[in-house]
Amino acid sequence: MDLFSQSTGDDAPLAERMRPQALDDMVGQQHLLGEGKLLRRLIEQDRLASVIFWGPPGTGKTTLARVIANTTSSRFVFFSAVLGSIKEVREIVAKAAEERAWHGRRTLLFVDEIHRFNKAQQDAFLPAVEKGDVILIGATTENPSFEVNSALLSRSRVFVLEPLSAEDLKTLLQKALRDPRGLADSNLQIEEDALDFLAARAHGDARVALGALEIAATAARNGTIDLPLVEEALQSRAILYDKGGEEHYNVISAFIKSMRGSDPDAALYWLARMLEAGEDPLFIARRMVIFASEDVGNADPRALQIAITVQQAVHFVGLPEARINLAQGVTYLATAPKSNASYVGIKQAQAEVRASGALPVPKHLRNAPTRLMKELDYGKGYQYAHDQAEALTTQSHLPEDLAGRTFYRPTDRGYEKTIGERMAYHAQLKMRRRGRKEKP
Repeated sequence: MDLFSQSTGDDAPLAERMRPQALDDMVGQQHLLGEGKLLRRLIEQDRLASVIFWGPPGTGKTTLARVIANTTSSRFVFFSAVLGSIKEVREIVAKAAEERAWHGRRTLLFVDEIHRFNKAQQDAFLPAVEKGDVILIGATTENPSFEVNSALLSRSRVFVLEPLSAEDLKTLLQKALRDPRGLADSNLQIEEDALDFLAARAHGDARVALGALEIAATAARNGTIDLPLVEEALQSRAILYDKGGEEHYNVISAFIKSMRGSDPDAALYWLARMLEAGEDPLFIARRMVIFASEDVGNADPRALQIAITVQQAVHFVGLPEARINLAQGVTYLATAPKSNASYVGIKQAQAEVRASGALPVPKHLRNAPTRLMKELDYGKGYQYAHDQAEALTTQSHLPEDLAGRTFYRPTDRGYEKTIGERMAYHAQLKMRRRGRKEKP
């Protein structure tokens, strides 16, 4: 079955017409396809072994298969797990065995959406892969660890494709406007704000970006694609939010201050503003990780764990579903007890170091691995905390000139409150805010 047998003429969708035919035409995925990278070398040298391409829609999995098909000397077979059957798999495998036995030619089998086959069905590939009759190239949007047969996975290398960056998408869109395969005959121009908006709101999906461009191109007037036209094509309005300008910093500031002020409703609103404007969700997650230590700190040590988990979830899941992970993390941080004692403490400690320089380490804190060091009283009088009552010592651990200095001043706003107590507290806060708003 040839997945690419459909027409690539003028009646084909723009995204299909613009598919690259060679590695040098690929945009993005430089961590895999940049000069000297392993996958690029394997493709160029026609030495590809069984692989799984894992990534979100529109990141180039099928396009990579097309490039491999155009460059390999092997027999290349395209198969869709959505349209094909196990019977067809067995026929392909039998033909691959014949090709290898009679002609010494290997078969590269590309299986699109391999996760659509359950693990028992995937077993049909395994004998041919083990014998070397078939080199499997699977494409999936789902985590192969969960969706691909473990025996098959152990015989394959997984390559992770990332969502295309906004800059990558802008390159693709501009190329589509100039390329004869694309919209060059229409002689269209796209305004910069429209291009930026389209690249941001496609969320790393080339197919979405090119599809919206094609729709906008059909309705363009005076040879120009402007922002209102792109908004209509995407069925989404542009939000005032210049990633490189003042409004970007205004919104992120409002987001942080809403969480700091224990206002989950406002924090969710500013989160939504950033997401709707096409902000990178990992940028938001990074700010949440910083916030967890700077503004919550040890008043609730779990906050940092939550923020790191959200960052990992965002990286793993991607938009649009990752907005749910972000919302959970934001509401937790906003409703957590607050303490900036760690943040203030490190700032004061750094200021002291800059002011007083490298003060000598007290001798009782120095290590004494040699006899000379022991004779110089290194380590003398050191109190081993675990030998003391409650593991507490009375000795100073600061340089002598700083004895008694305090940098860390923890608050008593601990996280021992029950969930019910915290909900009641935030209900009171909301009532107070409403009261202020209703005053004449």
